[in-house]
Amino acid sequence: MTEAVQQLINGLSLGSIYALIALGYTMVYGVLRFINFAHGDVFMIGAFSGLYLARWLKPLVVGWPPLLAAFVVLAGSMCFCAALGMLIEVLAYRPLRKRPRLTVLITAIGVSLFLEYAGQLVFGAAPRGFPTLVPEKTYGMDIGLAVTSTQLIVVAVTLVLLALLRHVVLRTKLGMAMRAVSHNPSAAALMGIHTNVIISFTFGLGSALAAAAGIFYSLLYQAIDPFMGIGPGIKAFVAAVLGGIGSLPGAVLGGFLLGVLETFVGGSRFSTFRDGIAFAVLIAILLFKPSGLLGRGEREKV
Repeated sequence: MTEAVQQLINGLSLGSIYALIALGYTMVYGVLRFINFAHGDVFMIGAFSGLYLARWLKPLVVGWPPLLAAFVVLAGSMCFCAALGMLIEVLAYRPLRKRPRLTVLITAIGVSLFLEYAGQLVFGAAPRGFPTLVPEKTYGMDIGLAVTSTQLIVVAVTLVLLALLRHVVLRTKLGMAMRAVSHNPSAAALMGIHTNVIISFTFGLGSALAAAAGIFYSLLYQAIDPFMGIGPGIKAFVAAVLGGIGSLPGAVLGGFLLGVLETFVGGSRFSTFRDGIAFAVLIAILLFKPSGLLGRGEREKV
């Protein structure tokens, strides 16, 4: 039982990262009905932007509380990736908005490859260590459990970001406009909603969450490289499908479920199948419930 609870704790911290990335997939799909496969590479850019921000700000934050300095790095990385996400939407996706979805999908793969190899050119191919933004502490318990301060911070900040996202989507005019564009873009435009602004905002919001996931992933695993977004990006896409692509609560649920499942498999005798479990889940969900756990089936005219 103790080992199971320990794996659950580890899985929740990993699932937090998947949930944040999956939200970007599901928001873009909800608005434009296509999968932004470059999203995992925005996650990678978020990690590298956090690395360089931490280095540049180190002389300026001497004497600051570590949590405050870490918050500045996190906020700066999120803002940078939000701007990057909106730039990608304007330059790569907006000109193709009225083209077939396959054209946009191929473009997304091209943008993904561009970011990966541009990252290799700029940052180098060798993995880099990530600085410790907050001193690492391990909290042991009498029953044999161990929780690190990084795991607590990752889960706590993720919950705060999810609460803020829920507030933006459900309680603000921008969120109302996002839901309107997701439901019917043409009708939303007729009602005076500037759809281009809303779509760019959606890309920026999803990219900011991916940047936060990149920072958290780097804090947990302490190594980053230009191709680090491939694995987590694909698994987060599986999490979005598992929860129901287009559903924000579904993306969160799918991320946590996949993180916990992957951690339990990794701690069992089937640990060699840890990375393959995501694809097994994808096949199962497509076979038995294509709409996902919280998704709803949609009728389309032929």
